Amino acid sequence: MHHLNLVRMWGFCADKDQRMLVYEYVPNGSLDKYLFSSSSSAAPHTRYRIALGVARAIAYLHEECLEWVLHCDIKPENILLEDDFCPKVSDFGLSKLTSKKEKVTMSRIRGTRGYMAPEWVIHREPITAKADVYSFGMVLLEIVSGRRNYGFRQESVGSEDWYFPKWAYEKVYVERRIEDIMDPRILLAVDDDADSVATVERMVKTAMWCLQDRADMRPSMGKVAKMLEGTVEITDPVKPTIFCVQDD
Repeated sequence: MHHLNLVRMWGFCADKDQRMLVYEYVPNGSLDKYLFSSSSSAAPHTRYRIALGVARAIAYLHEECLEWVLHCDIKPENILLEDDFCPKVSDFGLSKLTSKKEKVTMSRIRGTRGYMAPEWVIHREPITAKADVYSFGMVLLEIVSGRRNYGFRQESVGSEDWYFPKWAYEKVYVERRIEDIMDPRILLAVDDDADSVATVERMVKTAMWCLQDRADMRPSMGKVAKMLEGTVEITDPVKPTIFCVQDD
């Protein structure tokens, strides 16, 4: 697999009991450190480039490889950043390779709490590429807000707003206050730039479609990339349904 936004494997070693994979070095660390560190920069156009690059990488895995690749663990920790903040999707340890039209039944849940799709966690249904779409939607909201989705849940105990996508939807589409969900570090830059406002709105709208409860209502990752590019029209999304995963 070769794509600008995928970490490239340079080689491997298999010698008796020793197993090693050698990947390219990505110098700027992972996306979680960029988003959730108080000392990081936060230019809105940089966040958009990161989101679009990740979307294109997942679309490549789903639609352009000879075999269908499910990543199964899309989250900020698995997105690495080059010096110029070009994103690289990494960590394929939980990935599943299968034929493109086949649904996958797995013997155990794979992924990370807060990013797993409801059909996988609650209903234990066979999964499709739409599980990665859900995970990407949650990451996209975190890119805009600079907040961890499960940290938000802990902060909102006792409130009706504990489900991150529901809270974001109501702020944007009910109260019409998109600024309330935006990372304060990018708010001033966005206020001074009409193009940045439109870009953030497009990112939020795309995230909401990715986070639909029903997998068949989520767009493909190819369409998600086009939505972020602004080359297809995005209708107002349906309000995401609340679901809860109990901590172990």
